[in-house]
Amino acid sequence: MRAAYRVLSLAIAIAVVLQVAAIALAGFTVSKDAGDGVTIGADYSNFGQSYHSIAGTAIGLVALILLIVSFLTDVPRGRSLAGIIVGLVAVQFALAVVSFGIPALGVLHGINGLAIAGVAGAAARRSTETPAQQTANV
Repeated sequence: MRAAYRVLSLAIAIAVVLQVAAIALAGFTVSKDAGDGVTIGADYSNFGQSYHSIAGTAIGLVALILLIVSFLTDVPRGRSLAGIIVGLVAVQFALAVVSFGIPALGVLHGINGLAIAGVAGAAARRSTETPAQQTANV
């Protein structure tokens, strides 16, 4: 189960990196399309935006699976880290919804995304520790 915990944690961290890349792609695509005379309205969408939305939902699902797996493994602080990830993902969804009405809050959405990646990376590292390292880090 440690391996499953590690893979799920790493998958979340990598998925967040891909989220950052997707939203950057979306922003540059909007800029290019606007420069090319494309009308940017409520019905406008591009690949980066679509990917960002769909992958965000997938991250939420993987975070919930990680939380379940955390109860089946002996990773030190594994449950706590998985719970923090689920909490940060919930905040991420809320910030995404609110940021459409208050765009400045989108900054917090970006920062929170980086926090998710950081905690997921820490969780993955914890799953690889030896018993001696676990004792030293407790």
